[in-house]
Amino acid sequence: MIPKGLPGADLVASGLLDLSLGRETPEALLVSIGAPRLRRAGVRVESPLSDPEHRLYALLSRESSDTAHSRYNALLRRLISFERALECAT
Repeated sequence: MIPKGLPGADLVASGLLDLSLGRETPEALLVSIGAPRLRRAGVRVESPLSDPEHRLYALLSRESSDTAHSRYNALLRRLISFERALECAT
């Protein structure tokens, strides 16, 4: 269960859904990156994707090579914000 109102909760909820449906999306890859910390905080992450950091960057590069680096970093910052907020909330 993902508490609503936490920064990045929308990304994590979407990523968990995508993982459960077997989709490789930026959100699913992001949740896969954060899987160990999310699990420690009580989030059930099933079947994270392997090598998520490289796969996420490659996916973002295919969409737009000019903005891949900044988008990758922005997504990681949102994940970290969510993880920190979740740890404080639990």
